[in-house]
Amino acid sequence: MKAIALFSGGLDSTLAMKLIIDQGIEVIACNINTGFGSTKDRLTHMKNMCEQVGAEFRSVDIRDEYIKEVLFTPKYGYGKNFNPCIDCHAKMFEVAKRKMEEWGASFLISGEVLGQRPMSQNRESLDKVLNLSNCDGLLLRPMSAKSLEPTLPEINGWVDREKLENISGRNRERQMELAEQFGLKDYEAPGGGCLLTDENFSNKIRDFIAHDTFEVADIPTLKYGRQLRLPEGAKLIIGRNAEDNAVLEAIENPKYIHLSTELVGPHAMLSQNASNNDRVLAAKLVLAYCKAGFEGEQTLDFGGVALSTVSDLSRNDAQKYFI
Repeated sequence: MKAIALFSGGLDSTLAMKLIIDQGIEVIACNINTGFGSTKDRLTHMKNMCEQVGAEFRSVDIRDEYIKEVLFTPKYGYGKNFNPCIDCHAKMFEVAKRKMEEWGASFLISGEVLGQRPMSQNRESLDKVLNLSNCDGLLLRPMSAKSLEPTLPEINGWVDREKLENISGRNRERQMELAEQFGLKDYEAPGGGCLLTDENFSNKIRDFIAHDTFEVADIPTLKYGRQLRLPEGAKLIIGRNAEDNAVLEAIENPKYIHLSTELVGPHAMLSQNASNNDRVLAAKLVLAYCKAGFEGEQTLDFGGVALSTVSDLSRNDAQKYFI
């Protein structure tokens, strides 16, 4: 018997897998990559949690499908920001269900807890997810199973319902008890791992789609650096630190040209179709973030084309263009 778990790397999904593994069922931890997870690389952490409970880790990239089918046209709308949580969960379960035959699985599990999140984990929302993903009966939620209708794995006797949990609400005392009981180490504190729940990131998406068509290659351009919209419509991204600079420098996106200078300063990206006025302004703003101590006209590389200007703007001047 084998199950596919929707796995975020968090404590709840880890505990849900452990409850099923302890009943002698093999579990594949399926992490669905929508493109909007944390800016930090969590792969090592997720694999570590899987190793602790004895689950096999796999990742499925649905970024293109997610943008085309979920992000901008959610049936059940958005949460507080640009987060289509109900439709997002349903898409993840739909994808996992598609993998069942290929991976030899008989049912699905998730770490959802009834009532833990006001929009996406109330009873009505959990039912909407089942209906939208067409997973009714196949999806077992071990953390709250005793508060929900029995699923096929329970009805058919594959899983002992009595060994599952009855957790509801936002209190995490029982989760902490289980983590200690199972000897779990280095698990994450609870918190939103999705950038779409972040107000600032949501504003960046709204700004982007007001000027351009959003594609998979555009996702990393929103995750890193200071984001500025210049007066004649160009988008400017200025690295904030060495990590940002390295990531931005590695991005290959035909919508942008890369800006660099021999001075000690940030790496930057500018819209390929930027006007001459916006290009000069971009150069001045990049110079504003370079290490002080230079004087006179400076030359910057705009995707292989030299542009020279003086540094007569400050970082305070840049604030008016921030998204």
